[in-house]
Amino acid sequence: MVLQYLGVFLVGIMVGFLGGLFGKGGSAIATPLLNLIGIPGFVSVAAPLPATIPGTFIASVEYRKSDLLDWPIIIVSLIAGIPATITGAFLTGFTGSGPLLIVTGILVFGFGISFVFFPDKNDSKSSPHPGAASYPSHWKLRLVLVAVFIGLISGLLANSGGFLLAPSYNRILHQPIKKAFACSLFVSMVLAIPGTVTHAMMGHIDWAVAGVLATGSVPFSLLGAKTAIRSDPGRLELWYGIILTALGLFFLGKLFFGLQTALA
Repeated sequence: MVLQYLGVFLVGIMVGFLGGLFGKGGSAIATPLLNLIGIPGFVSVAAPLPATIPGTFIASVEYRKSDLLDWPIIIVSLIAGIPATITGAFLTGFTGSGPLLIVTGILVFGFGISFVFFPDKNDSKSSPHPGAASYPSHWKLRLVLVAVFIGLISGLLANSGGFLLAPSYNRILHQPIKKAFACSLFVSMVLAIPGTVTHAMMGHIDWAVAGVLATGSVPFSLLGAKTAIRSDPGRLELWYGIILTALGLFFLGKLFFGLQTALA
């Protein structure tokens, strides 16, 4: 049991740093890693939700100090995303997650490839006003569609959706990569709350596991955010693309091998 909790702590460190660095809550990474070290399925899914909330909050404060939180984007995302997340959570009992996971894996992989091979050249230029607002045409409509879609996925898959929010903000709303990370992190934090409440009511959360996970993730979320803020945007975007591509391949590979096992 001690070794298992040590493993949970190490997972927390990894998830916290990557979450702060790339603007995501970390559930998509934490769940398979927790399951790998022997944490039961429902606990692996639910424990990262409350565990990552304090870390994402602290990292968001760090992004706020650098004027990277875009409140119009955050507010519209939450207005559209919270009801969609709750709806997705209620639909979990009626829909299968297989097709949704395939779509999610393809989207994450596609975003990753785009960041690696088609970087945003404007992002490599330093801006004297990093928090200055600049939106494309029909940005609110684009944002509502993104938030509703990702909110539904978040509710159905019991995660905060950060692995899709940040690339969507960058690619669809044309926001600088650091601002996309900052907004994604804050929205992910809030979207994790309905999932936490739902899973707590259902008795899925092992608070000891969540506490150990949070102990590792909180300080390293702050470190990840500080690293992102100080990093060269072009290099940050490249590494983000590599991470997304690997995560997308992981999603699709896991589904493929699961299907092969089921057919065997």
